[in-house]
Amino acid sequence: MVEVDLHLHTTFSDGTLSPTNLLEMCVRKGLRVICISDHDTTNGLEETFAAGSAYPELVIIPGIELSTDVPGSEIHILGYFIDYLNNDLQQILSKFREGREDRAIGMVRKLNEMGLEISWERVKEIAGDASIGRPHIAQAIVEKGYVQYPKDAFDKYIGREGPAYVERMKLTPSDAVKMLVKYGGIPVMAHPTYSEAKSDREGVKSLREILGELKDVGLMGMEVYYGDYTEDQIAYLKNLSDEFDLIPCGGSDYHASGNPGEPEPGSVGPPLSSYNALVEARDRLH
Repeated sequence: MVEVDLHLHTTFSDGTLSPTNLLEMCVRKGLRVICISDHDTTNGLEETFAAGSAYPELVIIPGIELSTDVPGSEIHILGYFIDYLNNDLQQILSKFREGREDRAIGMVRKLNEMGLEISWERVKEIAGDASIGRPHIAQAIVEKGYVQYPKDAFDKYIGREGPAYVERMKLTPSDAVKMLVKYGGIPVMAHPTYSEAKSDREGVKSLREILGELKDVGLMGMEVYYGDYTEDQIAYLKNLSDEFDLIPCGGSDYHASGNPGEPEPGSVGPPLSSYNALVEARDRLH
Protein backbone atom coordinates (compact mmCIF):
# COMPACT_ATOMS: atom_id res chain seq x y z
CA MET A 1 0.00 0.00 0.00
CA VAL A 2 1.30 3.45 -0.98
CA GLU A 3 1.40 5.82 2.01
CA VAL A 4 3.66 8.60 0.69
CA ASP A 5 3.21 11.00 -2.26
CA LEU A 6 5.89 13.67 -2.50
CA HIS A 7 4.82 15.30 -5.77
CA LEU A 8 1.42 17.02 -5.99
CA HIS A 9 0.10 20.17 -7.67
CA THR A 10 -2.81 22.47 -6.88
CA THR A 11 -4.70 25.36 -8.45
CA PHE A 12 -1.91 27.64 -7.22
CA SER A 13 0.20 26.41 -10.14
CA ASP A 14 -1.11 24.12 -12.88
CA GLY A 15 -3.26 21.65 -10.94
CA THR A 16 -7.05 21.78 -11.10
CA LEU A 17 -7.83 20.86 -7.48
CA SER A 18 -7.62 23.37 -4.64
CA PRO A 19 -5.30 22.46 -1.78
CA THR A 20 -8.36 21.70 0.36
CA ASN A 21 -9.88 19.33 -2.22
CA LEU A 22 -6.52 17.70 -2.92
CA LEU A 23 -5.98 16.99 0.78
CA GLU A 24 -9.43 15.43 1.02
CA MET A 25 -8.55 13.15 -1.89
CA CYS A 26 -5.19 12.18 -0.37
CA VAL A 27 -6.82 11.24 2.93
CA ARG A 28 -9.45 9.15 1.11
CA LYS A 29 -6.63 7.35 -0.70
CA GLY A 30 -4.99 6.43 2.61
CA LEU A 31 -1.88 8.59 2.30
CA ARG A 32 0.06 9.40 5.46
CA VAL A 33 2.72 11.79 4.09
CA ILE A 34 2.30 14.25 1.22
CA CYS A 35 4.13 17.20 -0.30
CA ILE A 36 2.51 20.07 -2.18
CA SER A 37 5.13 21.01 -4.78
CA ASP A 38 3.65 23.70 -7.01
CA HIS A 39 5.70 25.24 -9.81
CA ASP A 40 7.67 28.36 -8.83
CA THR A 41 5.27 29.19 -6.00
CA THR A 42 4.53 28.35 -2.38
CA ASN A 43 1.35 30.45 -2.31
CA GLY A 44 -0.85 27.37 -1.88
CA LEU A 45 0.81 26.30 1.34
CA GLU A 46 -1.20 28.62 3.60
CA GLU A 47 -4.46 27.01 2.50
CA THR A 48 -2.82 23.57 2.56
CA PHE A 49 -1.80 23.81 6.21
CA ALA A 50 -5.11 25.39 7.19
CA ALA A 51 -7.00 22.51 5.56
CA GLY A 52 -4.53 20.04 7.04
CA SER A 53 -5.57 20.98 10.56
CA ALA A 54 -8.64 18.78 10.00
CA TYR A 55 -6.36 15.77 9.42
CA PRO A 56 -3.83 15.69 12.29
CA GLU A 57 -2.68 12.22 11.23
CA LEU A 58 -1.57 13.54 7.79
CA VAL A 59 2.02 14.81 7.52
CA ILE A 60 2.35 17.70 5.07
CA ILE A 61 5.77 18.72 3.73
CA PRO A 62 6.09 22.28 2.37
CA GLY A 63 7.63 22.02 -1.08
CA ILE A 64 8.20 23.57 -4.49
CA GLU A 65 9.19 22.50 -8.00
CA LEU A 66 11.65 24.61 -10.01
CA SER A 67 12.31 24.37 -13.75
CA THR A 68 15.95 24.60 -14.76
CA ASP A 69 17.65 24.83 -18.12
CA VAL A 70 20.14 22.52 -19.79
CA PRO A 71 21.09 22.63 -23.49
CA GLY A 72 18.12 21.41 -25.54
CA SER A 73 16.08 20.36 -22.52
CA GLU A 74 15.19 21.13 -18.92
CA ILE A 75 15.50 19.50 -15.52
CA HIS A 76 13.02 19.99 -12.71
CA ILE A 77 14.27 20.20 -9.14
CA LEU A 78 11.97 19.63 -6.17
CA GLY A 79 12.63 21.28 -2.83
CA TYR A 80 11.26 19.68 0.34
CA PHE A 81 10.89 21.50 3.69
CA ILE A 82 11.53 24.84 1.96
CA ASP A 83 11.49 27.93 4.24
CA TYR A 84 8.53 29.36 2.37
CA LEU A 85 8.02 32.28 4.78
CA ASN A 86 11.40 33.77 3.88
CA ASN A 87 10.90 37.17 2.19
CA ASP A 88 14.04 36.95 0.05
CA LEU A 89 12.90 33.60 -1.35
CA GLN A 90 9.47 35.02 -2.14
CA GLN A 91 11.00 37.92 -4.09
CA ILE A 92 12.98 35.44 -6.21
CA LEU A 93 9.90 33.30 -6.85
CA SER A 94 7.92 36.39 -7.86
CA LYS A 95 10.47 37.09 -10.60
CA PHE A 96 10.20 33.48 -11.80
CA ARG A 97 6.43 33.85 -12.11
CA GLU A 98 6.83 37.07 -14.08
CA GLY A 99 8.98 35.11 -16.52
CA ARG A 100 6.25 32.47 -16.79
CA GLU A 101 3.69 35.14 -17.67
CA ASP A 102 5.90 36.75 -20.32
CA ARG A 103 6.46 33.31 -21.89
CA ALA A 104 2.74 32.52 -21.85
CA ILE A 105 1.90 35.81 -23.57
CA GLY A 106 4.40 34.93 -26.29
CA MET A 107 2.86 31.48 -26.78
CA VAL A 108 -0.65 32.87 -27.09
CA ARG A 109 0.62 35.33 -29.66
CA LYS A 110 2.17 32.52 -31.70
CA LEU A 111 -1.01 30.45 -31.49
CA ASN A 112 -3.00 33.44 -32.74
CA GLU A 113 -0.60 33.85 -35.65
CA MET A 114 -1.23 30.19 -36.51
CA GLY A 115 -4.98 30.83 -36.62
CA LEU A 116 -5.94 29.45 -33.20
CA GLU A 117 -8.37 31.82 -31.50
CA ILE A 118 -6.94 31.60 -27.98
CA SER A 119 -7.31 34.77 -25.91
CA TRP A 120 -4.83 35.87 -23.28
CA GLU A 121 -7.79 36.99 -21.16
CA ARG A 122 -9.16 33.43 -21.13
CA VAL A 123 -5.78 31.93 -20.21
CA LYS A 124 -5.59 34.35 -17.27
CA GLU A 125 -9.12 33.38 -16.21
CA ILE A 126 -8.19 29.70 -16.27
CA ALA A 127 -5.03 30.36 -14.24
CA GLY A 128 -6.78 32.60 -11.70
CA ASP A 129 -4.29 33.37 -8.92
CA ALA A 130 -2.01 30.54 -10.01
CA SER A 131 1.53 30.66 -11.31
CA ILE A 132 0.74 30.69 -15.05
CA GLY A 133 2.02 27.67 -16.97
CA ARG A 134 1.60 25.87 -20.26
CA PRO A 135 -1.18 23.63 -18.88
CA HIS A 136 -3.41 26.71 -18.61
CA ILE A 137 -2.81 27.43 -22.30
CA ALA A 138 -3.42 23.76 -23.08
CA GLN A 139 -6.77 23.93 -21.30
CA ALA A 140 -7.76 26.96 -23.39
CA ILE A 141 -6.84 25.05 -26.55
CA VAL A 142 -8.99 22.10 -25.43
CA GLU A 143 -11.91 24.41 -24.63
CA LYS A 144 -11.86 25.75 -28.17
CA GLY A 145 -11.99 22.22 -29.56
CA TYR A 146 -8.64 22.30 -31.35
CA VAL A 147 -7.56 19.13 -29.50
CA GLN A 148 -9.28 16.57 -27.24
CA TYR A 149 -6.90 16.45 -24.26
CA PRO A 150 -4.33 18.85 -22.72
CA LYS A 151 -1.61 16.31 -23.59
CA ASP A 152 -2.54 16.73 -27.28
CA ALA A 153 -2.02 20.50 -27.03
CA PHE A 154 1.53 19.89 -25.84
CA ASP A 155 2.20 17.32 -28.54
CA LYS A 156 0.81 19.46 -31.35
CA TYR A 157 1.47 23.07 -30.33
CA ILE A 158 3.23 24.02 -27.09
CA GLY A 159 5.67 21.22 -26.31
CA ARG A 160 9.40 21.95 -26.55
CA GLU A 161 9.43 21.08 -30.27
CA GLY A 162 6.02 22.64 -30.93
CA PRO A 163 5.48 25.56 -33.30
CA ALA A 164 4.09 27.82 -30.53
CA TYR A 165 6.77 27.05 -27.94
CA VAL A 166 8.52 30.01 -26.31
CA GLU A 167 11.51 29.68 -24.01
CA ARG A 168 11.85 31.55 -20.73
CA MET A 169 14.73 32.42 -18.49
CA LYS A 170 15.51 29.62 -16.05
CA LEU A 171 18.13 28.76 -13.47
CA THR A 172 20.78 26.17 -14.17
CA PRO A 173 20.21 22.93 -12.23
CA SER A 174 23.22 23.71 -10.02
CA ASP A 175 21.91 27.17 -9.20
CA ALA A 176 18.50 25.73 -8.30
CA VAL A 177 20.05 23.16 -5.97
CA LYS A 178 22.17 25.83 -4.27
CA MET A 179 19.17 28.14 -3.92
CA LEU A 180 17.02 25.45 -2.33
CA VAL A 181 19.74 24.57 0.17
CA LYS A 182 20.16 28.26 1.01
CA TYR A 183 16.49 28.48 1.91
CA GLY A 184 16.34 25.28 3.93
CA GLY A 185 15.13 22.95 1.19
CA ILE A 186 16.16 19.36 0.47
CA PRO A 187 16.89 19.33 -3.29
CA VAL A 188 15.63 16.33 -5.26
CA MET A 189 15.79 15.73 -9.01
CA ALA A 190 12.29 15.23 -10.43
CA HIS A 191 11.24 12.62 -13.02
CA PRO A 192 14.67 11.92 -14.55
CA THR A 193 13.39 9.30 -17.02
CA TYR A 194 10.91 9.49 -19.90
CA SER A 195 7.23 9.31 -18.92
CA GLU A 196 4.52 8.16 -21.31
CA ALA A 197 1.71 9.87 -19.39
CA LYS A 198 3.37 13.28 -19.30
CA SER A 199 3.65 15.35 -22.45
CA ASP A 200 6.97 17.01 -23.26
CA ARG A 201 8.69 14.77 -20.70
CA GLU A 202 11.88 13.33 -22.11
CA GLY A 203 14.55 11.55 -20.12
CA VAL A 204 17.42 13.52 -18.64
CA LYS A 205 20.44 13.07 -20.91
CA SER A 206 23.82 12.13 -19.42
CA LEU A 207 22.05 11.34 -16.17
CA ARG A 208 25.08 9.93 -14.37
CA GLU A 209 27.21 12.95 -15.21
CA ILE A 210 24.50 15.40 -14.15
CA LEU A 211 23.82 13.54 -10.90
CA GLY A 212 27.51 13.72 -10.07
CA GLU A 213 27.63 17.45 -10.71
CA LEU A 214 24.48 18.15 -8.71
CA LYS A 215 25.51 15.91 -5.84
CA ASP A 216 28.65 18.03 -5.50
CA VAL A 217 26.55 21.19 -4.98
CA GLY A 218 24.01 19.69 -2.59
CA LEU A 219 21.54 17.38 -4.38
CA MET A 220 20.13 14.98 -1.77
CA GLY A 221 17.57 12.88 -3.61
CA MET A 222 16.02 11.83 -6.91
CA GLU A 223 12.60 10.60 -7.94
CA VAL A 224 12.53 6.83 -8.37
CA TYR A 225 8.89 5.87 -7.72
CA TYR A 226 7.15 8.23 -10.12
CA GLY A 227 3.96 8.57 -12.13
CA ASP A 228 3.71 5.82 -14.72
CA TYR A 229 7.28 4.50 -14.44
CA THR A 230 7.69 0.84 -15.29
CA GLU A 231 9.29 -1.68 -12.95
CA ASP A 232 12.42 -1.59 -15.11
CA GLN A 233 12.66 2.20 -14.88
CA ILE A 234 12.17 2.08 -11.11
CA ALA A 235 14.85 -0.60 -10.71
CA TYR A 236 17.30 1.38 -12.88
CA LEU A 237 16.71 4.60 -10.93
CA LYS A 238 16.84 2.86 -7.56
CA ASN A 239 20.28 1.50 -8.46
CA LEU A 240 21.38 5.00 -9.47
CA SER A 241 20.08 6.52 -6.24
CA ASP A 242 22.02 3.90 -4.29
CA GLU A 243 25.16 4.52 -6.37
CA PHE A 244 25.06 8.27 -5.68
CA ASP A 245 23.77 7.92 -2.11
CA LEU A 246 20.59 9.86 -2.93
CA ILE A 247 17.26 9.51 -1.15
CA PRO A 248 14.83 7.62 -3.44
CA CYS A 249 11.75 9.85 -3.63
CA GLY A 250 8.69 10.04 -5.85
CA GLY A 251 4.97 10.49 -6.22
CA SER A 252 2.13 10.77 -8.67
CA ASP A 253 2.84 14.31 -9.97
CA TYR A 254 -0.92 14.68 -9.84
CA HIS A 255 -2.50 17.68 -11.56
CA ALA A 256 -6.08 16.39 -12.10
CA SER A 257 -5.37 17.46 -15.67
CA GLY A 258 -8.02 15.45 -17.46
CA ASN A 259 -5.47 13.50 -19.47
CA PRO A 260 -6.29 9.79 -19.83
CA GLY A 261 -4.30 7.48 -17.59
CA GLU A 262 -3.01 10.15 -15.21
CA PRO A 263 -1.69 8.46 -12.04
CA GLU A 264 -3.63 9.51 -8.95
CA PRO A 265 -2.43 10.13 -5.39
CA GLY A 266 -2.01 6.84 -3.61
CA SER A 267 -1.12 4.95 -6.79
CA VAL A 268 2.64 5.44 -6.64
CA GLY A 269 5.21 6.73 -4.17
CA PRO A 270 8.29 5.94 -2.12
CA PRO A 271 8.38 3.94 1.12
CA LEU A 272 8.06 5.65 4.49
CA SER A 273 11.80 5.13 4.94
CA SER A 274 12.37 7.79 2.26
CA TYR A 275 10.32 10.30 4.25
CA ASN A 276 12.34 9.45 7.36
CA ALA A 277 15.57 10.00 5.40
CA LEU A 278 14.30 13.40 4.24
CA VAL A 279 13.57 14.40 7.83
CA GLU A 280 17.09 13.36 8.85
CA ALA A 281 18.54 15.39 5.97
CA ARG A 282 16.47 18.40 7.00
CA ASP A 283 17.67 18.13 10.58
CA ARG A 284 21.31 17.96 9.42
CA LEU A 285 20.79 21.00 7.21
CA HIS A 286 19.40 23.02 10.10
